Amino acid sequence: MSVHTPVHPISHATNEYYLTRQSTMESNVRSYPRKLPLAIAKAQGIWVTDVEGNDYLDCLAGAGTLALGHNHPAVKQALYDVLESGLPLHTLDITTPVKDAFTESLLSFFPKDFVLQFCGPTGADGTEAAIKLAKTYTGRDNVIAFSGGYHGMTHGALAMTGNLSAKEKVGNLMPGVQFMPYPHEYRCPLGLGGEAGVDALTYYFENFIEDVESGVVKPAAVILEAIQGEGGVVPAPKKWLQKIREVTAKHDIVLILDEVQAGFARSGKMFAFEHADIVPDVVVMSKAVGGGLPLCVLAINKKFDAWAPAGHTGTFRGNQLAMAASIQVLDEIRSKNLAENARIRGEFLRDELKKIAQEFPCIGNVRGRGLMTGIEIVDERKPADRIGSYPADIDMANAIQRACFDNKLLLEKGGRGGTVIRLLCPINITQEECDAVLERFKKAVAEAVQKVRG
Repeated sequence: MSVHTPVHPISHATNEYYLTRQSTMESNVRSYPRKLPLAIAKAQGIWVTDVEGNDYLDCLAGAGTLALGHNHPAVKQALYDVLESGLPLHTLDITTPVKDAFTESLLSFFPKDFVLQFCGPTGADGTEAAIKLAKTYTGRDNVIAFSGGYHGMTHGALAMTGNLSAKEKVGNLMPGVQFMPYPHEYRCPLGLGGEAGVDALTYYFENFIEDVESGVVKPAAVILEAIQGEGGVVPAPKKWLQKIREVTAKHDIVLILDEVQAGFARSGKMFAFEHADIVPDVVVMSKAVGGGLPLCVLAINKKFDAWAPAGHTGTFRGNQLAMAASIQVLDEIRSKNLAENARIRGEFLRDELKKIAQEFPCIGNVRGRGLMTGIEIVDERKPADRIGSYPADIDMANAIQRACFDNKLLLEKGGRGGTVIRLLCPINITQEECDAVLERFKKAVAEAVQKVRG
């Protein structure tokens, strides 16, 4: 059996050199390099530089992980301080001064009756732990999740994820998951649209839980995103979320909010559920919670903290570097009012994107909150549905993403069929950087339209 030997960076190597090596040494499962074919040499803030010296605006930001962008000075200094202090990098769940400071800082954003649970390093670890806790607390088995939702790729998390393509070849996922429709302003699942669609879905949820003939046993938990991220940047309506909170509280069903992508000020508030003026029972946090390093944490209302000692463990719960980095991220969010920056910059981006949509009708819908923005790509030449929405156009969406890459703008797609362009800019983005993003995006759309439509 041959052994791969380490190779140091080669000064004259190209993107193609590293991508070719990656394709021979890594599994076929790799994803982002297929759509964003570059090898990164360095990065700072919103900027990424590849090994050939090309500079890109990064509006993917580690799928929302890099709240402050790449290599923020305060985050880097925190990492240096830990490395030079002699503090162990791995402590299981044994406390340290860094962990103590992080815990206190994060809990300051929650009501006083909340505690933290440290999980494994990914968001999927967190959703799995949250469901396990809900089942432990209630003694019930079933879970309600929502169409379009995304909660991770592990077995239990995948069972609660709406996307079917990841499931179709995997059998025997976690049983007892009941899916319900999620409100969608552009693609209403009931074909009603507007307030009528929201009202109908709000009533439907309440009736579904309380109807003794619904056919579904009372669940242990309801899990959802207040803004669906991978599902196409779909914000939940306030009245719908408030009704879910009311009904779950009434029936002692654990309400779990997955804030893995929308949390940490990205939505224009510290957490996306705050837009609905509700408080969930369990909040799942990952991505930005680690300041760019692997970390996953649950915030739990003490009432639901039903764990026995060591009832849920994991080796990688004590990442001291991630906690030190997160302390700085939390401080920046609070001291620089970055939630407000996300709100203002996000509204500006969407207003300008709607102007671009008037020039290019392949942009069917622009939506989002804060610095989570979705741009739905459609084929406006085909008939619209009953509420005026056009069919998705995957060829155009792919062409726009590729044209953005060619114009040195990194972004990802999501939503039904992968036809929603997603912007996940750092939450400290400046006005000048917003202008640069818009300029490159508009140019890319024009090029893609010319290529696909002629």
